[in-house]
Formats: sequence, structure tokens, C-alpha cells
Amino acid sequence: MTIDFRAVRKEYGAHTVLDSLTLTLRSHELTVLVGPSGSGKSTLLRTVNRMVAPTSGQVFLGGKPVDSWRPEELRRGIGYVIQNVGLFPHYTVGKNVAIVPQLLHWTKARIASRVDDLLRLVGLDPARYASRYPHELSGGEAQRVGVARALAADPPIMLLDEPFSAVDPITRLRLQGEFLAIQRELHKTVLFVTHDVDEAIRLADRIVLLDKGRIVQFDTPEALLERPADPFAAQFLGSDRALKRLTRLSVDHYLKKGASVVLDGANWGPFPEDSGRFVWVVDPAGRLVGSLDRQGAGVPSTERISPSDDIAVLPEASLREALSVMVGAGARTIPVIDGERRLLGEVRLTDIEGAGQPTGTGGS
Repeated sequence: MTIDFRAVRKEYGAHTVLDSLTLTLRSHELTVLVGPSGSGKSTLLRTVNRMVAPTSGQVFLGGKPVDSWRPEELRRGIGYVIQNVGLFPHYTVGKNVAIVPQLLHWTKARIASRVDDLLRLVGLDPARYASRYPHELSGGEAQRVGVARALAADPPIMLLDEPFSAVDPITRLRLQGEFLAIQRELHKTVLFVTHDVDEAIRLADRIVLLDKGRIVQFDTPEALLERPADPFAAQFLGSDRALKRLTRLSVDHYLKKGASVVLDGANWGPFPEDSGRFVWVVDPAGRLVGSLDRQGAGVPSTERISPSDDIAVLPEASLREALSVMVGAGARTIPVIDGERRLLGEVRLTDIEGAGQPTGTGGS
């Protein structure tokens, strides 16, 4: 379902927040609104579900003006996720997710099945989480429940207003990766607000750069980085635009197997024949222990194992993050692990070289 803003203007007294914006967002794409504080990002997003009424102009969903719906009817058909989640504290996780389906008078069996399916989709075990209350959740878990609740009635449109900004960087990275995976599966029309340029570049199919209530540029992330529309856009994106291109590429697409050996107590497993000077050391469960320098003759020594947890990255990390770790550690190869610290492989500097070059694609 498309979202059309036609000459949308919003004024608060003498202050203009949105300055006659005209914009069409494509169906099934993830569009990110980004810009400095006060640029009108959240205000524009909230005109879609009529939480903000334009002073003039109109918003259309699938060609139908939003003010032709009753507000409550409109909002039940739009998924909405905000920074502080907004879960009802006296409801369990299951009841929070079930709110909109209950309002739509779904059967109990259908609601129960939908709740279980959605909790699994966002990475939460229904048997463990459905009966918990919001105060028993971590920030990342609460955000996952917020996304599940927004998806409960299978809305064609989702609005997300800085949904991950209140969680720690590691959790935020995982949530971004999980949300991208959900979007690839469900293909919703998504409007996402953030103040974080890197988050916008990583998530978006298209980006709307706003300043003082006006559209500075509407483009793909690649085109925005390669061809900023004016000096403001270039300054806002930063001088490291070439590095920011690496934000669009995740480590899992550049994962190599890497040589590893199992260490069980004091006993070494067989070393791979094609290993070089350095090999990754894992325990019998496959969890990363460190790296071993095999230089010199004799039996391998545990004293030559260097801990590697501080340079390991997750598969959903971007190549830019991997490059930063490499530079900080003075390494040309770093390990890639999963959430249980199991070694998945490695990413190499040679894999990153050239990945940030302009693609020559894009355009609005």
C-alpha cells in the first residue's frame, strides 16, 4: 500500500514544522525519515495515523485519504512502534500482543495461534515469554514485543518512531538485523524515523532527508552517499561517506570458513591440513576460545592462545563495524560468532577492500 503526502503543511502558531511536503512512498518498501532534531520527522510520520492533523494538505493510503477513516479504524490497520514501546504494564506479553486482534473480534484460537507465531518471529519463545509481564523483560525483549504487537493484525503499513534508540548498541544492532529479516519475509510498507544516519543507511530501501520541515533529498542510500543534493546533505552525511557504504553490507555475506582446532581440557584435536600460522581455537561445543599462533616447532601450547572475544563480531554486524574492529586490533582477520559464542567463521580485510566503492546505482 502506497503512502502519499500531498502538500502537507503543519503549523503550530507562527512556527512551521512541515512546509508543504509532497512525497510518495512505494508499497512494500522500508522508507526512513532522517534529519536533525526539529526537522519534522516524527510529525510527518504521525500524520499517517492521524495522531497529527495537517494544517493543510492531505495524506493518502493506497489512494484513499486518511481522514476518510475513523481514527480508531485507521489505527487498527497500521502497526505502530515507538521508542519507549508503550506496553501495558498490567497485561502479560501475550495479552499485549493480542490487543488489536481482540478489538477486531478474532476467535480465541486464532488469537492464541497468532501470538505464538509472532513471538517466534521476533525471536521470543512463547512458552517462556507469553505469560511474562513487561517489567520482567529487558529493553531489547520489550522492543521485540512491541514489534510483535504492531504486526498482530497483519497491517499493510508499519510506522516506527525511533524504536531502537533506547537500547544498548549491541542489542540495537541485533534488533536492526532481526527487523530487516522480518521485513524481507513480510514485505510491509514501512515508515521508520531515526536520528542515526548509520541506522538509516543500514535499514532503508529509500531515505528522506529532512531539514526545517522541507525535503532536502529523497533517494536510495547508495545514491544519497554518492551524490548528496547540496552542502547540507553532504555535511549531514559526514565526510566518511565511503565508509558509510560499508554499513549497507553485512558480515554474513562475506563469511569464510577459517581454520579451527578443538581444545578439550589439555587435549588438542587434529589441526586442519590447510591451516596457516594462526588458527581459531574452540571448545568441544564449538565456542570460541581464542586464536593460536603456531609459529615454532613442538607441541602446541595453551600459553600461545590469545583471547579473541574482544575482536569477535556477530554475523549481522556491518562491514564497517568489522573494519573498525580490525583497525582497533591491528588485525587482518577477525572471528565471527553467534549469540552463544560459537565460531561461525571469519571475515578478512581482503573481503572488505573494494566493498565500499560506489555502485553507480540509485535515484529517486
